[in-house]
Amino acid sequence: MAKVKNPFIVTGKIEPEYFCDRVNESARLIKSITNGNNLVVISPRRMGKTGLIQFCYDKPEIANEYYTFFIDILHTSSLREFTYLLGRTIYDTLLPRSHRMVNLFIQTIKSINGKFGFDPITNLPTFNLELGDIEIPEYTLEEIFRYLANADKPCIVAIDEFQQIAKYPEKNIEALLRTHIQKLKNSNFIFAGSERHMMQEMFTSSARPFYNSADILELRAIVPEIYVPFVMNHFERRNKYISAENVKWVYDLFKGHTYYIQRTFNESFADTTDNGECTREIIDGAIANMVAYNDTIFREILSNIPEKQKALLYAIAKDGEATQITSAQFIKRHALSSASSVQAAIKKLLERDIVTEINKVYSVTDKLFAMWINRMFN
Repeated sequence: MAKVKNPFIVTGKIEPEYFCDRVNESARLIKSITNGNNLVVISPRRMGKTGLIQFCYDKPEIANEYYTFFIDILHTSSLREFTYLLGRTIYDTLLPRSHRMVNLFIQTIKSINGKFGFDPITNLPTFNLELGDIEIPEYTLEEIFRYLANADKPCIVAIDEFQQIAKYPEKNIEALLRTHIQKLKNSNFIFAGSERHMMQEMFTSSARPFYNSADILELRAIVPEIYVPFVMNHFERRNKYISAENVKWVYDLFKGHTYYIQRTFNESFADTTDNGECTREIIDGAIANMVAYNDTIFREILSNIPEKQKALLYAIAKDGEATQITSAQFIKRHALSSASSVQAAIKKLLERDIVTEINKVYSVTDKLFAMWINRMFN
């Protein structure tokens, strides 16, 4: 008998059967891109923006008509790294799809063409590029955009955690990219980001190069009226049972945060016997395991946060959703030092995306981290 597949997928590609809702969001994304517009997708980290983009990439109206590329630049810290990752991704994506485009890539990217070779066994070109081989990233980047301009099909380039470019040490990176992008007639871009205040500043401030250059889609939590039946149905289709109350309890616990809800039910599903019920005891065990798995990571994060920022972080975690954080009442309740120290601390916590602010309501960005803090310190 074939092994029952766990329907709550947390890594890799999500097949349509296991993809929850996002009907309006995917329709909006596809409409914007196929109508020649660029799109900004803003959501908290691990809310599902990567899955949404990949889901739309697989739709026939995109998969059959476009070359699609996806890069996550969260770990990059310079224009050189950005250029390397973009070039590497384009080459690796096209290698199995179009020999013509691979050959064009080799011909166009002249600044590094000494790193191309040829494999006599597979009859395919090889690309032995290392980060240090990009000597003048501005020039190599210009070649990459020139290559996209000459592609034999329209292109879609998704750049995840796009706000990272604002942290590069080089000056005027936004202006450099905007100049290249606005010249392209056959390519559209998806700029995805999780640091809401930075992304909004980049695309809605008239002082910034990307001002008014893209549609904006803000990805919010899937409503419980859709998420709860989705979870229950996947249990029932595999001869397992879970109550609506228990699904809603998990949903509320993580404030609709997609990743940790999926992680909870991934483990809870695996621990539920055939024809059995997923009880609160099973769910509590799954969450306890998740917290334990991340203990070392969370301790490392805390070790790099100064004391006053840490005190404010604990206070926000305790409240869950904190408001009026510079008020005398908030400061007294949480034994903080002063309004000025709170203002300085929240600025740093927001910059590092440890805390998120939406309409003057502050919360810990990573809901599991908030849970760990409350179990350890509150």
